[in-house]
Amino acid sequence: MMLKEKEILQSLLKLIVIVFAATVLGEIFTELGFPETNIVVMYLLAVLLVARFTSGYQYGILSAIVSLICYNYFFTEPYHTLAVNDPGYLITFSIMLITSILTSALTTKEKLLTKEANERGMESRILYMLSSKLSDAADMEAVLKIAAESISHLLQGNAGCIYVGKQSEPVYIQQVGEEQIHRNVRDLEKLRGRFTNPRTEYLEDQENYYYSVNGREHLLAVVTIDKKVNAEQLREKKRLLHSIIENLSMAMERIEVTIERVRDRENMERERERANLLRAISHDLRTPLSGIMGTSEMLMDMTEKEDKRQALLMGIYQDADWLKSLVENILSLTRLQDGKIVIHKEMEAIEEVIGCAVAHVERSFPEREIQVETPEEFRLVPMDAKLIEQVITNLLDNAVKHTKPKETITVSASYTEDTLLVSVRDEGEGIAEADVSNLFKIFYTSKTRSADVKRGIGLGLTICETVVKAHGGTISGRNRTDRRGAEFLFTLPLTEGEDENV
Repeated sequence: MMLKEKEILQSLLKLIVIVFAATVLGEIFTELGFPETNIVVMYLLAVLLVARFTSGYQYGILSAIVSLICYNYFFTEPYHTLAVNDPGYLITFSIMLITSILTSALTTKEKLLTKEANERGMESRILYMLSSKLSDAADMEAVLKIAAESISHLLQGNAGCIYVGKQSEPVYIQQVGEEQIHRNVRDLEKLRGRFTNPRTEYLEDQENYYYSVNGREHLLAVVTIDKKVNAEQLREKKRLLHSIIENLSMAMERIEVTIERVRDRENMERERERANLLRAISHDLRTPLSGIMGTSEMLMDMTEKEDKRQALLMGIYQDADWLKSLVENILSLTRLQDGKIVIHKEMEAIEEVIGCAVAHVERSFPEREIQVETPEEFRLVPMDAKLIEQVITNLLDNAVKHTKPKETITVSASYTEDTLLVSVRDEGEGIAEADVSNLFKIFYTSKTRSADVKRGIGLGLTICETVVKAHGGTISGRNRTDRRGAEFLFTLPLTEGEDENV
């Protein structure tokens, strides 16, 4: 406020001095016998000078009025009064006033346009230099340093920038004089809470002004400006400040995207290394497991069924077979992830595929009986029989693990107009509510499973989902509604599509 009053007093003083000088020169011109037109021109020059050296239209208009009064008072008869004897002077006064006001207005407008052009040029230079610096910034801390320095230089005061995004730890850098200081971020969640509404761009408290730096999806940073910065100057630089904040937002989003890409690349590399490790281990385990199974099966044939060692050999065989199925699932998963399994669809009978899967499971679990329900109508379905057999086998293995020997397992198939529906139902313990949404997630195993259930490693259902979706079908799991137990269903389209890479 004091600055504004000082500017007004200075402008008024300039007006008085210039009009006074024009009046003195007019008196000199009168003594020298110059015509009155020279005095009028002198006052017009005074109006031009006032408009040039003051800001705003009001001073030019005021100087035109004061010049007219001075001309009337000092240079028209009767002198030293505001009376007018000659009516012709009224026309002179009117023309002089209109000319002075127009001249003042044009001069002031030209000066304002020049000032605005200079300001825009300065803003363009500042933004160009800022964009150049931000494009060279390699990390978020460098961006914050550039932002704090640029805003502090623009407003001639202390400013800081707090990164509050989600990609890394919060960082607060403040420009204090010529030094940049790292400060602790206090009440970060409170600060985030203030800007939860995307429309909130500006806040203030007793110490600082706060401006939000918003990205496309979330709050990126908060710019802090010391309240010692003049409020009037802050309003004048508001447009440039918003432009700086927009540039800052784009630079921060670029850094976040870069960080995300690096993390994704690292995750992909880790996944690739893990897949290679799993593939190597699986290949190395498959051969000895096959040997253990073959040897135990041969020893069972050589041992009497009443021999107590028969149960021990059967346990060895079943455990080796279980481990082998895990190894096969791991190999299948790595092939699926690498896109090395290609679906070759041929017209197949679902009854034969189900029969092969049931026979495989009953060989591993001879004490279990699996019921099969097939439709009376015989139809051929486009599918990769080997992969769909693996899906049904995995679902049956899953059912066996979650049921007791006397509990029934049923696999059934039915047709709709354009879809084959296959379901595997059991009368076991069912699916826990916490597990329903995670059934098909990779490496997910139930935390609520009974202690005596043989655990897998969470690959079977993931492989089932991948194969079924690659066939253009759907798969789901739920608890049965008619009785206790779980039910898994998958569908396959009856129309043949193009082969797909899994």
